Amino acid sequence: MPTTTPKIRSELLKRYKRCAVDCPMFQDDLITTLSDFFGVFHSLLEPDKLFWFRGHPDLSYELRPSALRYPDRESRERALRLVADMKRFLEMKLPRPPAHDDDLGWMQVAQHYGLPTRLLDWTQNAAVALFFACCKEPDSDGLVVILNPLELNQGTDPRLPRVFNYERDSKIINKYFTLDGRIHASGRRTIAINPTWNTERIAMQQGAFTLHGSRRFDLDKSQASSLRYVPILREHKESLLSELQRVGIGEMFIFPEPEHVCAHLKRTAGL
Repeated sequence: MPTTTPKIRSELLKRYKRCAVDCPMFQDDLITTLSDFFGVFHSLLEPDKLFWFRGHPDLSYELRPSALRYPDRESRERALRLVADMKRFLEMKLPRPPAHDDDLGWMQVAQHYGLPTRLLDWTQNAAVALFFACCKEPDSDGLVVILNPLELNQGTDPRLPRVFNYERDSKIINKYFTLDGRIHASGRRTIAINPTWNTERIAMQQGAFTLHGSRRFDLDKSQASSLRYVPILREHKESLLSELQRVGIGEMFIFPEPEHVCAHLKRTAGL
């Protein structure tokens, strides 16, 4: 694994100066191969602790869910109202819809089909996060973020740190569905939750979510000291993607829907 020199670390800091994720960067080793990537994570992750991962293909992306990225309150609230509209149209169209009163399930449906929500996607599989860091923006530096979800949730319920489940923690989670597009200094914290509406895609990606409240829209080191990111340099994205493909982490695995399977087959055929 290539160890960084003071000169390389200085270059990394310069390249990632405009990184939108507010947390420390791991800069001891460069990731040029899949072996390097897993070596770094082996040294970073503490045994017997739970970690989630998220890949950003561009270092300018924030840890902020799509409905809360709009600059003005009116647009954020208009985005948040779309889930109710979608539910009215899709309830009879989905082969396996969530229960009518399953607000979290419907928010996941909206997330799945591209509507803006308060949810931010994470994965329990570091290789899946690396795929997302490399699969787009080939001319941009990317990164993989690491989070301990139990630590994040300690601020909401310090008695028993856990990833919240809707069946057990509905009283906590339901309060997020009535939030508007405003920031409140004493508002609700971002929390880590398990999915309720499971799909093949969520299962394949080992998906999980952070549900963002009104105290801060983005997630940063002040909310979880475990938050770190590993730089993924643009010059290594293509080779890392090829290595991931060889071990079965590619578009057809990440996105098991028929249209993605067909796109993968067409691309591998050189068409």
